Amino acid sequence: MKINVLIKKLTILTIIAILGTGLVACSGNSESKKEESKVSASTLDKEELVVGFDDTFVPMGFKDESGKVVGFDIELAELVAKKLNKKVKFQSIDWTMKETELKNGNIDLIWNGYSISDERKEKVEFSKPYLNNKQVIVTLADSKINAKADLAGKKVGAQDQSTAVEAVEADAKLLKSFDGGKLVTFKDNNAALMDLEAKRLDAIVVDEILARYYMKARGQEKYKILSEDFGSEQYGVGIRKGDTKFVEAFNKALDEVVADKAAAEISKKWFQEDIVLK
Repeated sequence: MKINVLIKKLTILTIIAILGTGLVACSGNSESKKEESKVSASTLDKEELVVGFDDTFVPMGFKDESGKVVGFDIELAELVAKKLNKKVKFQSIDWTMKETELKNGNIDLIWNGYSISDERKEKVEFSKPYLNNKQVIVTLADSKINAKADLAGKKVGAQDQSTAVEAVEADAKLLKSFDGGKLVTFKDNNAALMDLEAKRLDAIVVDEILARYYMKARGQEKYKILSEDFGSEQYGVGIRKGDTKFVEAFNKALDEVVADKAAAEISKKWFQEDIVLK
């Protein structure tokens, strides 16, 4: 009799355990489905677009002295969002995690002097390009570095996870000649420029658009840009991989703000000329 009671108890406990496991599995599946739905729908279906940006990247998107988010890309994003009939929110992110933030649905767009490259095309969809750019070499004005070859044995810096790094690393022989055989990388370009000014670096590789704006603000006589560079590129907007529906709508809206001269006006404000690609 006692054995029968024990068997019944064990049977009941087993059933409870199985049901509990099933509930946990269902809960896990439910959470997984929520995460999937967060990124599976087209961004076009959202009422608000969350733009991820590096808040130190002058003059594209940065915080001014009062803490307000400003810049060419910021104003262009507002124009395009209006054409799409969307609200827009700007979210400062760790630039080294930008593609991960986009993939996970924490942001909807990477928009902040985001250079188009083959490596990045594997991770995101790109809008049509809207600005030209180059990866230039910047030194202090009194530096004896006048060409790429002069970088041998020197400390050279760049922003981590930037196309500046990609461009330099593509020239393996030159990279190997640097002090330590590698680049010194920084979280943002501002930190790299500060180390250059403090002479902890001999040169930096950086976006020409940022370099010229920074030099103008800090005193052009302090720096020089070498005639040799690490190649031309173009800026585009990063959109979630596979969201071709939104890419098409985005490009149409971008074309409209270029055609109606609104993009030209903000370009003149930030660059004193219209440099927007037609």
